[in-house]
Amino acid sequence: MTDSSSNMVYRRVLLKLSGEALLGDAPYGISPEVIDDLARQIRKVHETGVELGLVVGGGNIFRGVAGSARGMDRAAADQMGMLATVMNALALQDSLMRQGVEARVLSAIELGRMAEHFVRARALKHLSAGRVVIFAAGTGNPFFTTDTAAALRALEINAEALLKATKVDGVYDKDPVKHADAVKFHELTYKDVLEKDLKVMDAAAIALAMDAKLPVIVFNMQVPGNIEKVLAGEKIGTTVR
Repeated sequence: MTDSSSNMVYRRVLLKLSGEALLGDAPYGISPEVIDDLARQIRKVHETGVELGLVVGGGNIFRGVAGSARGMDRAAADQMGMLATVMNALALQDSLMRQGVEARVLSAIELGRMAEHFVRARALKHLSAGRVVIFAAGTGNPFFTTDTAAALRALEINAEALLKATKVDGVYDKDPVKHADAVKFHELTYKDVLEKDLKVMDAAAIALAMDAKLPVIVFNMQVPGNIEKVLAGEKIGTTVR
């Protein structure tokens, strides 16, 4: 690992990925091509010396809210969703390791020999040693989303920013896929997000970020090089302060 992190605005960040980002063109599951491409992008960031934590959702495999809507007990459905995030985290770890990047999965639920149990001091030690840390199983509790888990873990590892990777280039006043006249916001306050009910992250995640004054940057990860641009302080996507 080289160290060019002196050229970066942020030295330690938490990157939130949706499970759907791992789908590719498939309706379900994990695309090996997509996850390898994602790992290559993360490797380039890792090579700059920036310390990187990741939280990945599980919506490509199972969504607790969707299961609950079909009549499942919400707590049981959310536990299944946590296991889906573990599968994604292990797949991402495997891809990173194959590309020469040391990575560790830290799970909020006990998984025996499959992954390390999340302990804050352990996460900080891995980050300081130059390893990518992938946080799995959300917060370990039902009724909390992976957005909230991302904000929580970002605060626990003393991240300087929370980066949310999406399929669009920022936050809009309405869905830009469905509405050609959608207007993009370049900067927002936490209160703007909460009062306008903008779908940046859930309210609990935004509240955590607001209390800690943690910047949230929403950007399109499908554009190669965008993570490095964000870390270097370039004005892309939408920044919530």
